[in-house]
Amino acid sequence: MLKSKWLCSAALILSLLASVSWAESHAQPAPTFSLPDIYSGERNTLKQHQGKVVYLDFWASWCGPCRQSLPLLNELRNELGSEYFEVIAINLDKNPEDGKRFLQKYPVNYPVLSDVMGVTPEKYQLTGMPTSYLIDQNGQIQGAHQGFRSSDIDKIRKAVHTLMKQGDDS
Repeated sequence: MLKSKWLCSAALILSLLASVSWAESHAQPAPTFSLPDIYSGERNTLKQHQGKVVYLDFWASWCGPCRQSLPLLNELRNELGSEYFEVIAINLDKNPEDGKRFLQKYPVNYPVLSDVMGVTPEKYQLTGMPTSYLIDQNGQIQGAHQGFRSSDIDKIRKAVHTLMKQGDDS
């Protein structure tokens, strides 16, 4: 369970997210970050993705559920494209080479950033792995989810679609 709970702003999103064991609280701005890409070292920020729905996923090479989540999130990202949706994975291994070896077995097409100092998980108040945040087009956290089961991906897809549709309506 996260130290602070998040509440979705829309009842529909709340019901979708709650069914995936998302924490509840008031939507609030997602903490900013600037982290290097795990391969190129090029800096990447959340702000670069403003206007998109972002699924921010914290993971590590030693995380068992990440073996399921990364490939399924990659499929979702490929399905929805990157024009209006992006998955951003933040690897928390102390040695980025551990994360790179993991990605050789479980490759992804979305940005994978490295946070060897553990600054970003502190900003997001992580207490377990994997933990993910669903962030809307305006940079507001709409939900947080800890853990992962393969059955979660359909509920995540629905929540992302709902946020993308809300963005189209505004």
